[in-house]
Amino acid sequence: MIVLKTSRELSLMRKAGKISQTALKLAGEAVEPGVSTWEIDKIVRQYIEKMGAVPSFLGYGGFPASACISVNDVVIHGIPSKSIILKKGDIVGIDIGACYEGFHGDNAWTFPCGEVSEEAKALLDATEKGLFLGIEQARPGNRLGDIGHAVQAYVEARNYSVVREFVGHGVGAKLHEDPSVPNYGTPGRGVRLLPGMTIAIEPMVNRGKCGVRILQDGWTTVTQDGSLSAHFEHTVAITPDGPVILTQLD
Repeated sequence: MIVLKTSRELSLMRKAGKISQTALKLAGEAVEPGVSTWEIDKIVRQYIEKMGAVPSFLGYGGFPASACISVNDVVIHGIPSKSIILKKGDIVGIDIGACYEGFHGDNAWTFPCGEVSEEAKALLDATEKGLFLGIEQARPGNRLGDIGHAVQAYVEARNYSVVREFVGHGVGAKLHEDPSVPNYGTPGRGVRLLPGMTIAIEPMVNRGKCGVRILQDGWTTVTQDGSLSAHFEHTVAITPDGPVILTQLD
């Protein structure tokens, strides 16, 4: 069931989104050679809790950390660890959620660790652009297929592939709500977008083929062919005036 949010609920989601986005900004600033992903996760948790919120991911389905930190060929759900030390040239996807007064803000970004290859830069640029092209389609009267098609058409035209097994989602009082928001689709197809809907649009794009596999820890998801992967995400509200990004700093 899709839940349309009231103006009060949207206000709370905006606050949750601001906390989540600031935590993501702090995490990105900590991405440097020699830093462990565990250290970054600690920064995230401390900030979210300092702001009177709760890390959305901590304990969710048994996930053991406050942030998913995914390096290079890890697509999503990387578990922070003291043994994972970042090095120059890595790309680091960080996915963070914060729950404030019962409502969630969910966002992700992939950061370069020092100077990265031209191939990595191009992948990051294409995935980020795909995200914002998808967001542009998040307007009343459009359909979910319009969002997915905008992402898919852009990244596939650049010879990248869109992950199929994982998609975006509704977000609100629950971290994951209806509807599912694929990063691929057909224009004019799927659920019609209405004011009050709040969705997480999150392209996951591989430099190689689209296939992924989950490691034995039950969380860490990697590309099947070992290629690099990037992940970008914003929580977006559908409003009469168009899309409003709730996980964006003023």
